[in-house]
Amino acid sequence: MSSPSNNIAATAPPAGKPLVTPRQLTLVFVVALAMAWGFLPEFTVSVLSNIGLYALVAAGLVMLTGVGGMTSFGQAAFVGMGAYATAWICTSPTAAAWMGGAVSPALLPWAGLALGLVFTFALAWTLGAVTLKLQGHYLPLCTIAWGLSLYYLFGNMDFLGGQTGITGVPPLVVAGFSLATPRALGVVIWGVLLLALWAMHNLLDSREGRAIRALKGGRLMAESMGVDTARHRIKLFVLAALLAAVSGWLYAHLQRFVNPTPFNLNIGIELLFMAVVGGAGHLWGAVLGATLITLLKEKLQDVLPALLGTSGNFEVIVFGLLMLFVLQRFADGLWPTVSRLASRWVRDDARKAAPALVHPSTMQLVQRKLPASGELLLEASDVSKRFGGLVANNAISMTLKAGEIHALIGPNGAGKSTFFNMISGVDDPTSGEVRLSGQSMATKPSRAFAALGLGRTFQHVRLLGQRSVVENVALGAHLRAKRGWLAAMLRLDRAEEAALMAEARRQIERCGLGAHADTPAASLSLGQQRVVEIARALAGQPSVLLLDEPAAGLRHLEKRALSVLLSQLRAEGLGILVVEHDMEFVMNLADRITVLEFGTVIATGTPAEVQANPRVLEAYLGGADDELLEDAR
Repeated sequence: MSSPSNNIAATAPPAGKPLVTPRQLTLVFVVALAMAWGFLPEFTVSVLSNIGLYALVAAGLVMLTGVGGMTSFGQAAFVGMGAYATAWICTSPTAAAWMGGAVSPALLPWAGLALGLVFTFALAWTLGAVTLKLQGHYLPLCTIAWGLSLYYLFGNMDFLGGQTGITGVPPLVVAGFSLATPRALGVVIWGVLLLALWAMHNLLDSREGRAIRALKGGRLMAESMGVDTARHRIKLFVLAALLAAVSGWLYAHLQRFVNPTPFNLNIGIELLFMAVVGGAGHLWGAVLGATLITLLKEKLQDVLPALLGTSGNFEVIVFGLLMLFVLQRFADGLWPTVSRLASRWVRDDARKAAPALVHPSTMQLVQRKLPASGELLLEASDVSKRFGGLVANNAISMTLKAGEIHALIGPNGAGKSTFFNMISGVDDPTSGEVRLSGQSMATKPSRAFAALGLGRTFQHVRLLGQRSVVENVALGAHLRAKRGWLAAMLRLDRAEEAALMAEARRQIERCGLGAHADTPAASLSLGQQRVVEIARALAGQPSVLLLDEPAAGLRHLEKRALSVLLSQLRAEGLGILVVEHDMEFVMNLADRITVLEFGTVIATGTPAEVQANPRVLEAYLGGADDELLEDAR
C-alpha cells in the first residue's frame, strides 16, 4: 500500500505573491466594514442591513441544503415566526396582561426573541420529525405545503393583525442605547451574522460536522459508523429554522412593523436561490449569494423601467433568466469560482501542516476492551431473507470468533452481500436471528451494531469524496467521542477533536496511506479508497470487522500488505469476516471458509476442507477451475 510522495512543487504558491489565510482575509473584511460603516450613505446602510438579514437565513439553508442535502422552500415562514412573535409580545395588550408587568418595556423585544425561538424550535422539530422521513421530490413539495400554510395563517389571524399586520414595534434597546436606526441596528445584524458563521464553521470542523456532511449521499455509511442520521437531520432542520427566526426578529425591529407579505413562498424560493447561487456547500457563499441577488434586484428595479419606458414587473423576468444562466454555468455556485480565482493569493487551510499528535494524558477516547481469543462474537442462526417470491438467503447459520478470520465466498448472485447487510444491521432478516456479543439484534439499526463493536466496509466504496482521507477515517471513530453540537460551535471540543484526528492519522499510517492523509478521498485509486474504508472501520476500535471485497483493485504488493495487516488484527483478538473473490488471497489468509450458492450454505470448514469438497468444486469453482484451486493450495 505504498504511495508516491506528495508533489510539493505542485502546491507551492506563485513566487512574489502575498499570502494570507482565509481567517486573515475575513478579519480584513470585518475591519474594513466596521471602519466604513459610519461613513456610508443611509441607503447603502439599509441595503447592507437587508443583505445581513438575508444572509443569515441563507447560511441556514447552506447547512440544510448544501451540506445536509435537504431542500426547503419554506424558510421564509420561520422568518415570519420570529418576526410575529416579537411584534405580538411587544404590542399586544393580551401579551402585556399575560406577563403581568413582570417584564419592562425595554426587555419586551428580548422576551419576543425567546418566544420566537421556543415556538420555532417546537414547530421545526415537529415538522422535521414528519417531513424529513420523505425522500426525493416529496420533501421539497412538503416544505412548500407547510410554508404556504404558515403564510396564510399569519394573514388570517386577527390577533396578528390579518393582512394589515402589526405596527408600532419598538426598537431594540441595549444598555440604555436605542438601536432605532438601520445604522445602529445594522451593526447588530452583521455581528449576529458573523457570530453565526463562526459557530457553524466550528460545527462543520468537528466530529458532529463530519456526521452532518455524511447526511448528503452517505446516510447508510454514516449509520454503520454509529451516527443517528434521522436525529441529525432533524437537528440540522431546527438549526436552519432558528437562524431564520433570529433574522425575522431583527427584521421586525429594523422595519418596526410586520405583515405577511415578506414571508410568502416567493421569498422562500428567493432565499433558497441565494444559498444555491452563492454556493450551497459554502458558508460564505450565503453572504455572496445574498449580496448579489439583493443588489441585482435593486438595480433591475431602477434600470429596467428607464430602458423600457414603462413600469411593471420586468425585473422578475430578467432576474429569472439571469438565475438560469448562473445555475447553468456555475452548478456549484459562485463561491467555488471566487475561491479558485483567489487561490493565487489566499493560502488554503488544507495545505497547513498536520497537527501534532495529542498526548494520551490530554484526552482519552472511549476505549473498548477486546474479547478473549476464541470468544463467540457474531452468530447467525437460520437467517433467511425473502424479497417477495425470491429467496436471497435460505436458513444460513454461521459463527465468528475472536482471533479468527472467517471468509464468505460464492459466485456472483450467491447472496453474500444480502447476508452481509443482515449481520451488520442494514437489513432485517425475514426469519432467523443475529446475535452480536451475546445480544439479540432483531430490528436494531446498524448504528446499534456499531455501538457493540462492529465495523465494516462496503462492496461499493462509500466515502466523502471531497473531504480529506483523515476526515473520512475520523468519521469511523464517531462513537468514541461524546461532545455535541453546542460544544463544537463554541470550540469547547478541541482536545477531543485533536484526539480523534490523531487516532485517524494513526490508523491511516497503519494501513500504509500516511502520505495521502490530507488528500481528498476521491482523488485516490479505487484500491486505495478501499484501504481508507478499512482504516475508517479500525478507527472505531471494533471487535468484529466485516470486510466486503477488501482486496478488489489492489496490486500484488498491496494485497500482501493487506494480508499482513489482517493477520496482525487477528493476533490482537479481532474477529474478521471477509467476503472476497480472490481465491489465492482467501485460501492463504482464512482460518475458516463458508461457501454460498443460490443463498444456501453448501460447505463450511478450513481452506483445505473446502478445496477438497466435491460440491464446491462442481457448484462454485467448476471442474475447469481445478488448476486454479491447486495453485491456491
